[in-house]
Amino acid sequence: NSSNSSKSRPVPWPKIETFQLYYLISRFLTTGPCRRAAEVLINELEEYQLLPGRLDWLGNEHPRTYEDVVAANRHIAPDHLLQICKQLGPVLDKEVPSCVPGVHSLLGCGKQSMLRTAKGTAFISAVFCI
Repeated sequence: NSSNSSKSRPVPWPKIETFQLYYLISRFLTTGPCRRAAEVLINELEEYQLLPGRLDWLGNEHPRTYEDVVAANRHIAPDHLLQICKQLGPVLDKEVPSCVPGVHSLLGCGKQSMLRTAKGTAFISAVFCI
């Protein structure tokens, strides 16, 4: 509703997964050495209204601040994204074992790629590994 905010969205409304990733990245950045990057991201999340709005009892959507979203998601720690990343390797290894068991990197390629599949796309990825 344009009457609720003087700013218009310069980009299409992101899918819920995109918002969640932006949010988790911003939470991660708030506690590390890149706090200014976190501030910039948080400002842009608010400026471009990329945070989910709240609905009033009539079903009208209203913008929320970053702090409102943090308060509504108290169960999400600043290191939540890091914890998710740490769990990816072991979970993937159960389905598609890597060539070096127990070695996990988000930057891996080929048979060490986090994007590997049982159908062997690791070979295609390996061509581009440096």
